[in-house]
Amino acid sequence: MSSPKLTIGFLARAAGVNLETVRYYQRIGLVEEPDKPLSGFRYYPPETIERIKFIKRAQKLGFSLQEIRELLELGDGHCQDVRERAAHKLENIEQQIADLNALRETLNELISACGSGNNAHCPIVETLTKHD
Repeated sequence: MSSPKLTIGFLARAAGVNLETVRYYQRIGLVEEPDKPLSGFRYYPPETIERIKFIKRAQKLGFSLQEIRELLELGDGHCQDVRERAAHKLENIEQQIADLNALRETLNELISACGSGNNAHCPIVETLTKHD
């Protein structure tokens, strides 16, 4: 029994992405573009669906396309390397959360200060106008 012939359109639908996403992944080397026969369409191996799904799942976890490329290059059997990269990603995410929490506190303070009803000056505008 032969493998199903996956055109780029079928591949994109099966992987849950846009056709242009597949083309972009090909251009940047994350997905291999099959040779095009003299006549007809390019056909992708079924594994390409799982590769694209892997890329999308990794993106949802916050990995950049460059980081995903590195993970794909490492592949199975390099669990410690992958673990270290994931731990580093987690550290970055925790720092971003801390930065966002600090930003939220600052905005809450500014919003509270702005609630005085004094239209002579706006604490938010004053803060944004200040030069460091």
